[in-house]
Amino acid sequence: QVHVVESGGGLVQAGGSLRLSCAASGSISRINAMEWYRQIPGKERELVARITSTGDLNYADSVKGRFTVSRDNAKNTAALQMNNLKPEDTAVYRCAADWYYNRDGTPEVGRAWGQGTQVTVSS
Repeated sequence: QVHVVESGGGLVQAGGSLRLSCAASGSISRINAMEWYRQIPGKERELVARITSTGDLNYADSVKGRFTVSRDNAKNTAALQMNNLKPEDTAVYRCAADWYYNRDGTPEVGRAWGQGTQVTVSS
């Protein structure tokens, strides 16, 4: 079983910065992609940023140039540095980890989600 925990959310004024952290633990041989999503009530969940195990990056157009995703493969952690925050960035941010585990020669794969962390940006 794989667990994902996020931290680092909070309240910040527009123009400020926050850094979110994500840690995956459990039966893990490798984490493939780690992704950050955000959920605004009444709206569809949005993929904010994605980083693969080889360092390939993807960002939503709305955050390009302001957010930076990074990861530590050895520690199974990821971070989302958010700068120049705007009120429209207010949301619950969730981390997802696509994991792989070799259980005695039998491969297992899955996606684990964190509970989310609230980010609130005041104007």
